Amino acid sequence: MAMIEQSALLGVVSIALGMVLSPGPNMMYLVSRSISQGRRAGIISLGGVAAGFLVYLVGANLGLAVLFAAVPELLTVIRIAGACYLLWLAWKTIKPGGVSVFTVQDVPADSPRRLFTMGLLTNLLNPKIAILYVAIIPQFVDLAKGDVLLQGIILGGFQIMVAVSVNLSIVLAAGAVAGFLARRPSWLRTQRITMGSLLGVLAVMLALGTSGNVTTPLT
Repeated sequence: MAMIEQSALLGVVSIALGMVLSPGPNMMYLVSRSISQGRRAGIISLGGVAAGFLVYLVGANLGLAVLFAAVPELLTVIRIAGACYLLWLAWKTIKPGGVSVFTVQDVPADSPRRLFTMGLLTNLLNPKIAILYVAIIPQFVDLAKGDVLLQGIILGGFQIMVAVSVNLSIVLAAGAVAGFLARRPSWLRTQRITMGSLLGVLAVMLALGTSGNVTTPLT
C-alpha cells in the first residue's frame, strides 16, 4: 500500500492552487461561457474540463508508473523541467501588457453537448495541464513509499479536487468579478502579480529539492 507524506500532498495542492488561479485556456473558456451564457453553461463546461483531468490522470499514471520504476533518474530531470515551466508560467502571469482573463468578448450560445465537448477539448489541448501531469506531479512520487501508480493517482486526485473546486467558484462568481475588476484595474494588476509571485516561489522551491525528497522545501 502506497504511503504519501503530508508534505507531498501539500506540495501538490499548493502548485495546483497556484496554477488554477493563473490565467490559462481553461479559465478563459469557463469565464467566457459563464459571463455570456450563464452559470449553468459554465458548470456544464466545467464538467468537460473535469473529464479532461481524468483522462490525463489515468493516461499519465499508467505510463509513468512503468517508466519511473525502470529509470528512477528521470525524476530529477522531470523536477527541473517542472520548475522551469512554473517560472515561465509565472512570467506570463505578471508580464506587462497581459490581457485580463475577465476581459471577455461576446460569444454565441452553444448546446450543452457542445459546451461539455469544448470544455473537454480545451483541457486536453491545454499545455499547462499536460506538463502538470507529465513534469510536475510525478516528481512528488517517492519510490520508497510503495505503489508508484497509486501514489500518482492519489496526488492527481488532489489536484483535480483543487482545480474543480476553484473553477466552480470562478464560474459562480464570474459575472460579479468581471464587473468589479472592470471598475478597478489596479486590483487586477495586484492579483496577477500575487499569483505570478506565488508560482515563482514554488518553482524555486521545486528546483532546490532532491529526487529522493523533493517535497521537503514545500512543507
